Amino acid sequence: MNRIVVDVGIVETRLALLEDHELVELYVERKNQKRIVGNIYKGRVTNVLPGMQAAFVDIGLEKNSFLYVKDAIPQEQLNDDLEATKELSIKEILKTGQEIIVQVIKEPIGSKGARVTTHLTLPGRYLVLMPNTDYVGISRRIGNEEERERLKREIEELKPGKMGVIVRTVASGKTKEDFRDDIKFLLKLWQKIEKDKKLGFAPRLIYKDFDLINRTIRDVFNKDIQQFIINDKEEHQSAKELVELISPLLKDRLHLEEDEDVFQNYKIDSQINKGISRKIWLKSGGYIVIDTTEALTVIDVNTGKYVGSIDLDDTVFKTNLEAATEIAKQLRLRDIGGIIVVDFIDMINEKYDDEVLKVLEEALSKDRTKTKILGMTHLGLVEITRKKVRQRLDFLFQRKCDCCEGTGKVLSEYTLLHKLEKQLKRMKLHTTCQAVIFEVNPAALEVIKNEIELLEEMQQATEIKIFFMPDEKLHYGDINRKMMGSTDMIEKFLKEKKA
Repeated sequence: MNRIVVDVGIVETRLALLEDHELVELYVERKNQKRIVGNIYKGRVTNVLPGMQAAFVDIGLEKNSFLYVKDAIPQEQLNDDLEATKELSIKEILKTGQEIIVQVIKEPIGSKGARVTTHLTLPGRYLVLMPNTDYVGISRRIGNEEERERLKREIEELKPGKMGVIVRTVASGKTKEDFRDDIKFLLKLWQKIEKDKKLGFAPRLIYKDFDLINRTIRDVFNKDIQQFIINDKEEHQSAKELVELISPLLKDRLHLEEDEDVFQNYKIDSQINKGISRKIWLKSGGYIVIDTTEALTVIDVNTGKYVGSIDLDDTVFKTNLEAATEIAKQLRLRDIGGIIVVDFIDMINEKYDDEVLKVLEEALSKDRTKTKILGMTHLGLVEITRKKVRQRLDFLFQRKCDCCEGTGKVLSEYTLLHKLEKQLKRMKLHTTCQAVIFEVNPAALEVIKNEIELLEEMQQATEIKIFFMPDEKLHYGDINRKMMGSTDMIEKFLKEKKA
C-alpha cells in the first residue's frame, strides 16, 4: 500500500510518502523557511559576470539569486537558432540595474543563493504551461506510443497559440475535457501574472507556488496512492476542497486523523533517524556508509556481519544486490544531489557487476528526480549524478557541531595536552608565577585528567602547579588561562569560589 502521511505542527509541517510501510520520501516545510521553487519574482540585475556567463539578480531574499546565460536568453530566440545563441555573451542580454521577471528553479543551498530562469513554467494537474515558447512535450514516463500520439494530438488542438504545453505523467488515460479545464485554469493564472508584473518596483514576489500539502495533491496524489492522511482539521478541509476541484474521484482516500503522534503511529520517526545516520544496516547483516564532502557523496558497501552460506563470491554478490536497492532508496529519501560515487565490494565475475547495476537502475527508476548512472570506473566505482533541487535531509534535521565544525571529530587528548604544555612553557619563560588556573570544556577536562602522569611531568618540568575549572561555554578544544600567580593566591581563590 502507498500512502501519504502529513504531520502538521506549529514549527513545521512534515509530509512522508510511504511505499509498503517504507519511508521513501520526506518533505519538511517550516513556518519561517517556506519553499520558493516555482515562485515568480520581479527582480533587478545587480551584477553581470562575463567571465562566468552569468548574472546575480536581487529578488528580495537574503542572498542574490544566480542566473546562467542559457536561462537568460529569451526562449523564442533559443528555439529559432540554438547554435547562434551559444556565441552570445551575458553582457548582450542583461545590464546592471535592469528589471527582469524570473522563476526560482533551485532552492538556496548552503552558501549559494537560489538559481533562477527567465523561462517561466506554470504547473497544473495534468499539464505544464510554458507561456514564452511554442512547443508540445510528453512526459518520458508515458511509454505507450499510441497514448503518446493521442495526447500530442489532443494537446495540439487545445493549446493556446504560440504557447507551449508539457503533458505530465498523471495525464495518461485522461480525457480532452480534463485538459481543457487545466488549460483554462493555467491561462487565468498567467493573465494575473502578466497584470501583476507591471505593478510595483523590483524586487517583488509576483506569484507564489502552492504550499507543501496542496503541491503534493497537485503533483503526487494519484490513483497509486491509497491513503492521504492529515492530522490537522483545518489543513484537511483545505486539502479536501482542492481534491474535489482537481481530482474528485480521489476524495474518499483523503482521511483526517487528529493525532499528534501520527508519524509515530506509522513508524515514520524511527525511519527518519535511519535516514540521517551515517551507517545503514542491511537486513542480511551487511551495511553501507554514506559520507558527504563539498564536491561529492561517497557510499561504501561492506559485508559486515553477513557471512553467507555458499562461498565468498556469493556472499559479496548478495550483499551488493541488497545494497543497490538500499542505496537507491537512501538517495531518494535523503534527497542527495550532485555527484555520487558508490564503492561496491569487488566481484570477480563481470556478470555480477552487470546484475548489480541493473538492480540499481531499476530501483532508481522510481525516483521522480532526474538521476543518471554513468557506469563503473576502472577502479570498480559506480558513478551516479542526481539533480540538486532542495536541501538534503541531514541539513534539515541537523546542524554543524560547534566543537568539531562538521568534521565529526574533536581534538585528541594528546593534542589538548600539547596546547597545555605550550602555554605552560611560555608562562615559565615570561613570568614568575607558581600556579595557574585553566578553564576547559567539561568533556575535554575528563579526557585531560586521565593523563595524570603526563600532567605531573609538565608541572615538574615547568615548576608551575596546574588547576582546572570546567566551563561549559568553551568549545571542546579551547584552553583558556583564567588566573596565574603564587600557589597560595590561587588556592585561596579556589577555596573562596567553592564557598
